[in-house]
Amino acid sequence: MSLVVNEIFHSIQGESLHAGRPCVFVRLTGCNLRCSYCDTTYAYEEGRRMPLADIAKQVSAFGCPLVEITGGEPLMQQKTPELVRTLLDLGHDVLMETNGSLDIDLVDRRCVRIVDMKCPSSGESHRNNYHNINRLSPSDQLKFVIMDKCDYDFAKKIIKDTKPPIDLSSVLLSPNAKILPPAQLAEWMLEDGLSFRLHLQLHKIIWPEQDRGV
Repeated sequence: MSLVVNEIFHSIQGESLHAGRPCVFVRLTGCNLRCSYCDTTYAYEEGRRMPLADIAKQVSAFGCPLVEITGGEPLMQQKTPELVRTLLDLGHDVLMETNGSLDIDLVDRRCVRIVDMKCPSSGESHRNNYHNINRLSPSDQLKFVIMDKCDYDFAKKIIKDTKPPIDLSSVLLSPNAKILPPAQLAEWMLEDGLSFRLHLQLHKIIWPEQDRGV
């Protein structure tokens, strides 16, 4: 039983409600989307096949309780749910960041599923699996990368139209800082009186010149 792994590294969690915590990242190879702003294109194809037991051993060697499975798109690999389950059974707190196009219920609900719903500027909003919104558990999170006002209005509409209502404290709006100043997104949120969370990529603030291993 194995998966194709792009990288495993120890860093600071930067993109969730767990931001600021030390975390071990397992970046899996492969993605079924090609978002316009993707900053991990190297994970599309680069990687090496590793037995699941070796991945778990390498993760545990860091002595860090928090682990995130990311990509690429982790759910593209059939054995990802088994990796998640193995790490949970070893006592880790496990997060999985997914692009929202595939069924998140393939993964153990003890895992925190961070669903990155695609906005129009990504070029991939037509690939969203909207059923995932109703699959979210209270511990899961919904994220939108915002590049312009159109994306912002798109995110607002999705949340407004979702029944039953989503806990807004678990909805993250993340500005693409190269395109949209965070202050502009903050201004829109304040004007609308929204209770979403403004979400910045903490690891890029700490290591602005480093693209990998953070």
